[in-house]
Amino acid sequence: MKVTVVGAGAVGASCAEYIAIKDFAAEVVLVDIKEGFAEGKAMDLMQTSSLNGFDTKITGATNDYSKTAGSDVAVITSGIPRKPGMTREELIGINAGIVKTVSSSILEHSPEAIIIVVSNPMDTMTYLVHQTTNIPKSRIIGMGGALDSARFKYRLAEALGCPTSDVDGMVVGGHSDKGMVPLIEKATRNSVNVSEFLSAERMDEVVQATKVGGATLTGLLGTSAWYAPGAAVSELVKAIALDSQKMFPCSALLEGEYGLNDLCIGVPCILGKNGIERIVEVSLSEAEKVHMIESAAGVSKTNGLLNS
Repeated sequence: MKVTVVGAGAVGASCAEYIAIKDFAAEVVLVDIKEGFAEGKAMDLMQTSSLNGFDTKITGATNDYSKTAGSDVAVITSGIPRKPGMTREELIGINAGIVKTVSSSILEHSPEAIIIVVSNPMDTMTYLVHQTTNIPKSRIIGMGGALDSARFKYRLAEALGCPTSDVDGMVVGGHSDKGMVPLIEKATRNSVNVSEFLSAERMDEVVQATKVGGATLTGLLGTSAWYAPGAAVSELVKAIALDSQKMFPCSALLEGEYGLNDLCIGVPCILGKNGIERIVEVSLSEAEKVHMIESAAGVSKTNGLLNS
């Protein structure tokens, strides 16, 4: 497998690092517009190969997409990151132009590539790729739900006082502070619902902490997080590379699923060699349905800014 990661900043470099360390890809190509930046990141990462025990080849390119030719998967991380106090939606003006140009450049050299979108506002940028390319919807994936679910599990484990390997939970809906829908009613600790361990008040605290997980880190770091986003991307790419048929919440184009149409939003998806193999419609409680509809309305409103 050959993987392209566009944007060699903190998120893009973390994507490349985790993909390489998991050692399922033959090659990762980092692309950036800054002269020498991707090449330098690639060289630095390659110098860890003997220390971290991977054989993946990492190369860099300055805005030269010919080096990405034949990529099976392309990850778009490029764009401006959030700063403290900014919402993901405020990034739309600049990032829309970047994502449109990047996706076109990727497909020019790798027409069969599966595209994973990380750039924010992620659901709207994923929708933009659908609007501006002619590739099947199964080959366009928004990353957000996998990251939000990892943050949800972290908060659940924190509240339960247990290892994260002991908990399971999923976040659907939009990848935004107001739009996320952590499915707390379905969250479990070793198959036992977390409501057996946590009070309703504590469960609500977990939900709220999950929803502002990105903003919390932006406030602490002064910019967007990168380790967890990079790890989330690497798991999506791995599922595609190994045709694992593993389920992740991803931003996918809906055509009637969950009663929604003409938008990309986080829903459970089975991932394999073709990208999104199928969208899974899980039963939602009445409260979850309301939150999902509200989230979809917010995503659609942001989508409307693409034409403004």
